[in-house]
Amino acid sequence: MLDRYWESTAGSAGARAPRPWTTSTARLRSLNGRWRFRLSPTPAGTGPGFERDGYDDAAWDLIRVPAHWVLEDITVPWADEPRVSAPRLDGTGPLYTNTAFPFPIDPPRVPTENPTGDYRLEFELPADEVADRREGATVLRFQGVDSCAAVWLNGVELGWFTGSRLPVEFAVGHLLRAGRNVLAVRVHRWSAGSYLEDQDMWWLPGLFRDVELIERPVDAVDDFNIVADYDHTTGVGRLRVDADRPGMVEIPELGVRAATGETIAVPEVDPWSAERPRLYRGTLTAGGERIDLVVGFRTVTIDGGRLLVNGSPILFRGVNRHEHDEHRGRSLDRETMVRDIELMKRANINAVRTSHYPPHPEFLRLCDEYGLWVVEECDLETHGFIYAAWEGNPPAEPVWRDALHDRIRRMVQRDKNSPSVVVWSMANESWTGDTFRELRQWIRDADPGRPVLYERDPSYADSDFHSLMYPSLEDLERIGRREEPTPEGVEPGSTDDVRRRGLPFLLVEYAHAMGNGPGSLVDYQRILEAHERFCGGFVWEWIDHGFAARDAAGRPFTAHGGDIAFRPNGGRYCLDGVLFSDRTPSPAYFELAAAIAPVALEPDAASGTVRIVNKHDFADLSALVFGWRLDVDGLPIAEGPIDVPAVGPRSGVQIVLDDVPPVEAADGEVWLTVTAALADATDWAPRGHEVAVGQARWETVGSAPASAGPAARSEEVGDPVRPEPVFDPLTGALGSLFGVGIAGPTVDVWRAPTENDRGQGSSNTMAADGKAVGLDRFTHRTDARATVGPTTVVRGRSGPATQTLAVLWEQTWTVGDARIDLTADFAFTGRWSDTPHGHYDVTPPRLGLRLALPGGYDRVEWFGRGPGESYVDSMAAARIGRFAASIDSFQVPYPVPEENGNHVETRWLRILGPGLPTLRIAATDPEISLFDFTARRWTSEALENARHPHDLSDSGSVWLNLDVRQQGLGSSSCGPALPERYRVPSEPATLRLTFTAER
Repeated sequence: MLDRYWESTAGSAGARAPRPWTTSTARLRSLNGRWRFRLSPTPAGTGPGFERDGYDDAAWDLIRVPAHWVLEDITVPWADEPRVSAPRLDGTGPLYTNTAFPFPIDPPRVPTENPTGDYRLEFELPADEVADRREGATVLRFQGVDSCAAVWLNGVELGWFTGSRLPVEFAVGHLLRAGRNVLAVRVHRWSAGSYLEDQDMWWLPGLFRDVELIERPVDAVDDFNIVADYDHTTGVGRLRVDADRPGMVEIPELGVRAATGETIAVPEVDPWSAERPRLYRGTLTAGGERIDLVVGFRTVTIDGGRLLVNGSPILFRGVNRHEHDEHRGRSLDRETMVRDIELMKRANINAVRTSHYPPHPEFLRLCDEYGLWVVEECDLETHGFIYAAWEGNPPAEPVWRDALHDRIRRMVQRDKNSPSVVVWSMANESWTGDTFRELRQWIRDADPGRPVLYERDPSYADSDFHSLMYPSLEDLERIGRREEPTPEGVEPGSTDDVRRRGLPFLLVEYAHAMGNGPGSLVDYQRILEAHERFCGGFVWEWIDHGFAARDAAGRPFTAHGGDIAFRPNGGRYCLDGVLFSDRTPSPAYFELAAAIAPVALEPDAASGTVRIVNKHDFADLSALVFGWRLDVDGLPIAEGPIDVPAVGPRSGVQIVLDDVPPVEAADGEVWLTVTAALADATDWAPRGHEVAVGQARWETVGSAPASAGPAARSEEVGDPVRPEPVFDPLTGALGSLFGVGIAGPTVDVWRAPTENDRGQGSSNTMAADGKAVGLDRFTHRTDARATVGPTTVVRGRSGPATQTLAVLWEQTWTVGDARIDLTADFAFTGRWSDTPHGHYDVTPPRLGLRLALPGGYDRVEWFGRGPGESYVDSMAAARIGRFAASIDSFQVPYPVPEENGNHVETRWLRILGPGLPTLRIAATDPEISLFDFTARRWTSEALENARHPHDLSDSGSVWLNLDVRQQGLGSSSCGPALPERYRVPSEPATLRLTFTAER
């Protein structure tokens, strides 16, 4: 074997040529299960001889295969606690970096401190099976090994390989024997291949995908290619199956029986699309083997600067998907893959970018079956060379050429027959290099039926798409009009510049779902749907990459990169999905589902109609049922179905709502809700699953609806309680109200920073800017307090030490028999903008009041947006209605505590608790202004200081924020700054509230 093979740029040695993934009559023996395992600190492993038959491994660990050894219960000889349960957080377990290599940049060399796992498996084969296998082309297949492995069978060296997320096969039939066989694999954590795998993800070594022994006839087909085109003008499919051995192709449902290489015209075939994943199943018989064929007829083209499938433009409503499980890392089982796809389909997601490597082949088979467009990306990213100013970047260095070609070939050959794969992505964030041109040409020659993507090269000379990550809304609008600025390094008006403007645009990453967020999903979708150049986008990303762990006290928490005792690490940056690590949907999941819904429902009160727009690219609306419901102040009064014709794709219809009854002048707001749901169960959701919702304020007959203030409520009420406020004689703060001890209200302009508040880059540091000028440390001063009759006025100033900026406030309390009205006025003074010097220009994250209520309150009911949290730029999933929840459930379990649980456009809320009067707070005039609220058992300061959710404890009070406004969420953790319209302006504002209570 090559000396120091793990540092070779050749990529592999001894492996067979890559071939398509398929199932067949070839006998497959899974070698998954319990293997013997020994971990060593250097590439020498346990030393020479571990591959021999008679080697004594009785004292070794037992380990699961497939699995990552850093997530298994194994012995780590050089650790302080040699035997531990994973994940280890001491730096010997999983490591996370975003862009940086976790070792010195000295390609292709890697450190001698290179943990190496030796695996041994003994397996039995019956004599008759061995005889069959020895005569044929039996192969040993590894579906995925991270990051470099050398292999021996029965003491004979087979070869070595890199390319962690790609399959490799070795010919082994001649080495098998009846009875006991010994397979030995040495896996190195670091290798030259690691320089090509610097994706934003955990570094997780081991045999993490299936290991299989496949018995194949000596004259079996190694390579076959399915061409299944569709002519949308005639409805005719064209089928040809090419193979490297002559054989017979049969598709019984189509009446096809033809020789390989023969082109068959199939009239009136049903084409495949993500919306209608029509598959035809058949076989290819050759050389004593029957190979299963799964055929989806579809044609992918780029025409007129647009991406077309079957002659129609398509719009990806997509997510980027890393493979991740909170217990098993990238070692996923089929059930988890199915769960992912079901959740995607239920969230109206129609596309996946396999960031940043080919997934397990079973996932693509499921995409074929369930219907998802796939942009498949190669296992190639060299991002860490950014710290070397891209010096030595492998795509620009000829010595790496064979390794890069090897990776592309293994991806394309494995998955070229999958109809769901419609775009090949050569790499991610690997800058530029001449090898990319070779790779693109090889793909075009090998598979001309799919376009090729590469986002990072500013010339886009080797890409069939223009593409960017995280553009601002304004930049995206310009791109849609083909008016984008010329990228740096490209000559304006040059051939590359002109060509790029003519390309379709694919938004490979946007809307960074890190922590609470992202915002502006509706805004991005509106732009993507408005310009024909766009073929859609992929939200970053599908799932948080956290690991289930326990602290020293045994408390469970989600571990992220920053919890690992290793530097450098990417900190919390791995927690950026619309699912939490345990696959629980986060609020972002529901917001995304609403933003990208394939049906728009637009009720119009003035005309008494609803406009229904079908945003599908291929499907009509016959699979959906539609209904309406009429509510007054969130309580239903009538409902019924809507008869909707089978509206075709990308078209709409206006429906007159004759069945909606007229509503007399109502004691509250009248809202019409229109829904679209599945008419029948599918393989991914039950009957009645809601696909889209639309709402509109409905007109009433007669006088205008009454205010939704205290007199306009329909909830059950008890006996009213007199306000009897008690004000502190010095500060003017409330000491009690309605006989309940209350602290506050105090002016509040700060929130526990979200990951997007913390931002990235010099222009996206809202939290840091706010803390720099003291928005998180306001002190409060009362300047005046006066009571005249039923009215008490309190004036004051709130601001931070060392600064002139402040909020001037005035609270006017007016007491009635069973209510107390509050008018809170806010004005800004001092230097909120240091314009002459350009040091800062800050706006408050929120503007409002904070109160402390007794801890016995445990429930909230409200009329406004819900049931989930909502923010000014993230409220598509929150409908207007009446909702109820426990205060404890308001805390969204973000793995890094931050601002959460806000509710916008609130009309009124009731706070309830055993033995306490029910407190009701309403917008005094909801026709003029509404309010935001949050309620939790700890302060914003405690929320900000907590590292994990289990650090939060009940303070003994309920902290209630009542805000004029809270700023939006944005996507600044990896994206543009929060748009100005979603910030809290530093201008005068007023909050008008009415408080009542009952027992």
